[in-house]
Amino acid sequence: MKWTAAFPMFPAHHLIPMARAAEEAGFDSITVPDSVFFPETVSAKYPYSPDGGRFWPAETPFVDPFISIAAMAAVTSKIRFLTNVVKLPIRDPLMVAKQLSSMAVLSGERVGLGVGLSWIPEEFTWTHTDMRTRGKRADEMIEILQLLCGGGGPAYHEYHGAFYDFDRLMMSPAPEKAVPIYVGGLSDPGFKRAARLADGWISVQNTEEEITNALSEIARYRAEYGRSHLPFEVNALCVDVFDLDGYKRLEEKGVTELQTVPWYFYGGDPNDLTVQLDSLARFADEVITKL
Repeated sequence: MKWTAAFPMFPAHHLIPMARAAEEAGFDSITVPDSVFFPETVSAKYPYSPDGGRFWPAETPFVDPFISIAAMAAVTSKIRFLTNVVKLPIRDPLMVAKQLSSMAVLSGERVGLGVGLSWIPEEFTWTHTDMRTRGKRADEMIEILQLLCGGGGPAYHEYHGAFYDFDRLMMSPAPEKAVPIYVGGLSDPGFKRAARLADGWISVQNTEEEITNALSEIARYRAEYGRSHLPFEVNALCVDVFDLDGYKRLEEKGVTELQTVPWYFYGGDPNDLTVQLDSLARFADEVITKL
């Protein structure tokens, strides 16, 4: 089992010391979230809360994930970084590919990209993108990223899709190893997208039952698409498993990397940097070393 330290909505000044501490404690990777802006009024309900309301205030910090990863990679040497998740279809695929390629090269091939669609209509309207086509565009964007960030260094590539079209171009620098792409979400289209296109599936805050169901559905679709023989990573944050037996059970079900937020486990103010730093070392000593 591998271990991810999830850095959700951290203040900017927490990121560098926490990245160093996570690497020193023996974590395998760090995840960071994505939010471009906070609409004062949103015309859709948040899909991951019972009442459809957002649980974070407007001033909650979301450091741009490409900037935060670049900064943390500069002060570490081994730990990997993942986005959980970048709202892919509100962006331009070539610009994402350029940022991702540069991060991969500068970090020594230590980045992966978790992708999602976004649920906020205003994000699409104000970034001049189309919400109605977000799923199909995300599919094409993943294919473009796999071309341009697929390893082997700089090379000419072209792409001709229904939404994105470009002739032969070269992006340099480009990674020597393929940047892994993980798809998030609990919807059937998301499961199909992960099974058909991605290197793995990445979760937010899910129960063991939800994770188990997701893995079953993805496995079924991977078999249908003839991709069961290919490697597939599962990076999950489980909200109702907190013991060694439970972690082993998740591993047996197919989870390859578990996310954790140990500053909520041991008392103290979970938003205090000292509490966060101490909890990483304690979790590593009490859990990671025993598994």
